[in-house]
Amino acid sequence: MPARPQAEGPGGDRLSTAFTAGEQQWQARLGKLRDVVRQEMVTRQLARELPAPPVRLIDLGCGQGTQALRLARSGYDVTGVDASADLLARFGRDLAAEPAEVRGRVRAERARIEDYAERAGVSHFPAVLCHGVLMYLDDPGPVLRAIARLTSPGGVASLLVRNGDALAMRPGLLGDWATCAEAFGTDRYANRIGLSARGDRLGDLTGRLAAHGLEVTAWYGVRVFTDAAADDAAPPPDLAALLDCEERAGRTDPYRQVAALLHVIARRPDGGKIAP
Repeated sequence: MPARPQAEGPGGDRLSTAFTAGEQQWQARLGKLRDVVRQEMVTRQLARELPAPPVRLIDLGCGQGTQALRLARSGYDVTGVDASADLLARFGRDLAAEPAEVRGRVRAERARIEDYAERAGVSHFPAVLCHGVLMYLDDPGPVLRAIARLTSPGGVASLLVRNGDALAMRPGLLGDWATCAEAFGTDRYANRIGLSARGDRLGDLTGRLAAHGLEVTAWYGVRVFTDAAADDAAPPPDLAALLDCEERAGRTDPYRQVAALLHVIARRPDGGKIAP
């Protein structure tokens, strides 16, 4: 089972982050259509990019552990890291229902991502995941450094970010023309769980990763057709067909360019230097 998360961090710090205020709304939307599409697309795309199990990987900002559990069921040894005690507790409850062989492949730790990477003796991983985190950071630099620091030579990093080149799409599809007009000139937006968030443009993110020795080798769109769905929209009876269309659009131009989220795959070359 994952390590029991502590209610507070060192010195009484409750490890709050920019995401903390939206956690309750986030949990209320789990299992709804937009979440199902996101999780399924990431799962399918990771299957194309990750080395075959058994491989050690770390999920930074693992939240409730959806991807961590899926990967553990597939045979990966997974370490999950998150600052939220509530989300880690949900992760632990779901993990407890898994077979013993899956439970034995998962551990979880409560920490901020940038702090975890600085711990003495922390090892490198052949695969590093960081999904849905950068959008809540005014300065993504410390987390990008942590991702790079944890990625071993020859390893792969998987990042899921808000598409900064398509921020006008959602309000435009919803007919919110004032917000749509504003979106063309900014990287900021108000997200669906009530928080101010930030988008990343693919070109900018590629340059930032290159500065840390990580080369972008592939990228996908996530939620091309379903991003404007209602918050409480349930998966429809024809979900399988919907997911197949989303998957094809997510790897095909020009559709992937206007997806709500970008799934970026970067690799450190064999022998690539890891910054201290």
